[in-house]
Amino acid sequence: MEVRNETVIRGFILEGFPTIQYLGNIFFLVHLLAYVASITGNMVIIIITWVDYRLQTPMYILLSTFSFFECCFITTVIPKLLSIFLSGRQTISFTACVTQAFSFLFYGSIIFFLMAVMSLDRYLAICKPLHYPTIMNLKTCFLLVMACCALSFSLITGLVVKVFRLSFCGPHVIPHFFCDLGPLIHLSCSDTRSIDMLAFVLTSFILLTSLIITIIAYSNIVVTILQLPSAKEKKKAFSTCSSHLIVLSLMYGSCVFIYVKPKQTNRMDSNREAALVNTVVTPLLNPVIYTLRNKQVHQALRDALSWVRLRKQSFRG
Repeated sequence: MEVRNETVIRGFILEGFPTIQYLGNIFFLVHLLAYVASITGNMVIIIITWVDYRLQTPMYILLSTFSFFECCFITTVIPKLLSIFLSGRQTISFTACVTQAFSFLFYGSIIFFLMAVMSLDRYLAICKPLHYPTIMNLKTCFLLVMACCALSFSLITGLVVKVFRLSFCGPHVIPHFFCDLGPLIHLSCSDTRSIDMLAFVLTSFILLTSLIITIIAYSNIVVTILQLPSAKEKKKAFSTCSSHLIVLSLMYGSCVFIYVKPKQTNRMDSNREAALVNTVVTPLLNPVIYTLRNKQVHQALRDALSWVRLRKQSFRG
């Protein structure tokens, strides 16, 4: 047992994408550009929301909070993946692996709960416009965000602690590009049946609860849109909703594929590709889909750029 504990403390090897290691530099550049674009897009949303008083409404406060946690979420995974592509160093210490696994699941859970909250916000704004100002305010937003964080922390902490208390006898190669719990559980030489079931129940609860709330909210939104008298208004509303639903489908589809199955021994390779959807593709699309297509955000950006130009001219003068 002492040998096992010492081996665990030394860390693990992230296998990454062994079949494309010879393309490491190309994939490094692609993922670096995607990461920088995602962080930049989300940071623009955060800054514009907090600088422009016109955007300090529940909808945009929730969106900026979502952008913040999405930046945290992809930062737990992508920098390490970039280092694997660039240097080929695939080792990760035990402490770093624990931190990455917890952060990935914690921020990911918050994001899914926030998506449910944002769907409810849109439902209230579109379907209950008269009650919306009294129900949704900044205090309610703050309480909802705190509830998402508290619920995520309480669900994820115990699970991660239980997984890293398991015995790992070797091999210590994780068939993934980050420390996800599924591959880690299957590296253990302990009896993992109870941990497998706990992980399945908790991840299913997080994903399906959020998904059900989102489906109910958007179903009511669609019904309300169909009742609009103007064909032009219907087309505009459906255009916005369809964009949101595409991103939601990508996120929920890939995560349900990875986590909502009791046994994760099979399809480890396909899990890696599915995980890329949530860590690379959707974070790149979200800033464009959710806010950068929005006229209010466009106006706020134009005003901010005009202010910067005026400041430059005043300094030169």
